[in-house]
Amino acid sequence: MKISALQIARAAYQPKLPKALQGPVKAVEGAATESVGNQDDIKALFPNTYGMPVITFEAGEAKELPAFNVGVILSGGQAPGGHNVISGLFDGIKSLNPKNKLYGFILGPGGLVDHNYIEITPELMDQYRNTGGFDIIGSGRTKLEKEEQFEKGIEILRELGIKALVIIGGDDSNTNACVLAEYYAAKKYGVQVIGCPKTIDGDLKNDQIETSFGFDTACKTYAELIGNIQRDCNSARKYWHFIKLMGRSASHIALECALQTQPNICLISEEIEAKEMSLDDVVTYIAKVVAARAEDGNNFGTVLIPEGLIEFIPAIKKLIAELNEILTDPTTGEGREFANAEEQINYVKNTISKTNFDILDSLPEEVARQLCLDRDPHGNVQVSLIETEKLLSDMVAAKLNKWKDQGKYNGSFSAQHHFFGYEGRCAAPSNYDADYCYSLGYNASRLISNDKTGYMSVIKNTTAPAAEWIAGGVPITMMMNIERRNGANKPVIRKALVELDGAPFKFFAAHREEWAKNDCYVYPGPVQYWGPTEVCDQPTKTLKLEQGK
Repeated sequence: MKISALQIARAAYQPKLPKALQGPVKAVEGAATESVGNQDDIKALFPNTYGMPVITFEAGEAKELPAFNVGVILSGGQAPGGHNVISGLFDGIKSLNPKNKLYGFILGPGGLVDHNYIEITPELMDQYRNTGGFDIIGSGRTKLEKEEQFEKGIEILRELGIKALVIIGGDDSNTNACVLAEYYAAKKYGVQVIGCPKTIDGDLKNDQIETSFGFDTACKTYAELIGNIQRDCNSARKYWHFIKLMGRSASHIALECALQTQPNICLISEEIEAKEMSLDDVVTYIAKVVAARAEDGNNFGTVLIPEGLIEFIPAIKKLIAELNEILTDPTTGEGREFANAEEQINYVKNTISKTNFDILDSLPEEVARQLCLDRDPHGNVQVSLIETEKLLSDMVAAKLNKWKDQGKYNGSFSAQHHFFGYEGRCAAPSNYDADYCYSLGYNASRLISNDKTGYMSVIKNTTAPAAEWIAGGVPITMMMNIERRNGANKPVIRKALVELDGAPFKFFAAHREEWAKNDCYVYPGPVQYWGPTEVCDQPTKTLKLEQGK
């Protein structure tokens, strides 16, 4: 493998650890917990792992521990810092006993079921420290939710003498980790399951989890690209750039990038839903900003659009919910099979309610077809495939032409389109993510050595210097509620959406009119690894605003 100059230099970086993890630890237990919703239902589904206390680690006394082995899985989409979680876990178990071994399951949860694994050796681990990506063992999206999968998994775990399995993933992956922990606890199999909070979307957070790993690096990467576009935009002065940003279920990435770059427009899906805005309302809002800037001679600007925007427009959200329902086979939970596209579209038209049919019929033909046809294996609409940025710019152009005919607009409008997603998922982690992820992995080793299962590794107080970070664990059941998924009610970790009464959104809302009218662009530049603390070691603006820093 060819190694770049940056990777060679970066390999020497030693991530920082919370003071509590720099030596032996003791687990301090808090009060019993309960789930965020549907307490009786969640308790009934998870009788062996419900109600456990929050754990905080403090300095303790050294103990000799017998050798044990650990398995690790990378699950779901990539996020910067995944390799550092594994390196922290590797170093953590080796510090407990040098004979401990770490096994990685190849290509995600499917590797556990298919018994596809490698041993992670010191030589292998050293190639991936402080690097982006998940390529040390790969990732996958196989869901662990069936008894036969659990039983296939226990076969290889026993064969390898694995005491604990660490699942690194987002809300769905950690929901699966919780289900697996409960199953193994109920069966008294003696295998622990620990989760780690990953997702660049930023929607896996709550009172216990300050941020999901990868969010910091991804947002800084996107913000650099947005800043570059804004510099070009302010130089050419002839294009409106419509920039869609990854983050299907929440607008955290769009909001953080707006705070970092100060674009002319940033749409926040959660606000659009709260205000019950229609698609035409959104288009009108953008067109008014375009027209107002044109009056000042500025026929250019930037628009940030969350990937999942269309799902938050109330009328379209109801339409998508019904489409997801009718295009899912209730007996299998998988997408219905059709002979061809026309058969599928006819089925939708003949099955869907009149109200939602009228909404579907009002959409541009291409978008309507995407909503009906482009489904994932479970029958759900693939929002990322809908070119929302192009849809909005086309509709804005049509409205501006109408206003021009009415004498309400006298500018020129030309659009460029961008979608930033994969560009940020495998970036080399920022100092923050390198430290945070390493601490999450090292902390997971301490949860294992304290015989915990059904817990998520958590690191708190992360706007302070790393030595002051607080390490511990939170029961995964504490974050769960019941939601409708694939035509059935299922226990899932509740997603964290942008809070409209939260400090980050309030700061944005207080400044967006000025940003819309004037050229207040900020050009953050690339992620920095060396230099002054204020350049290299800053957490996201979202995290700082949330914690009043």
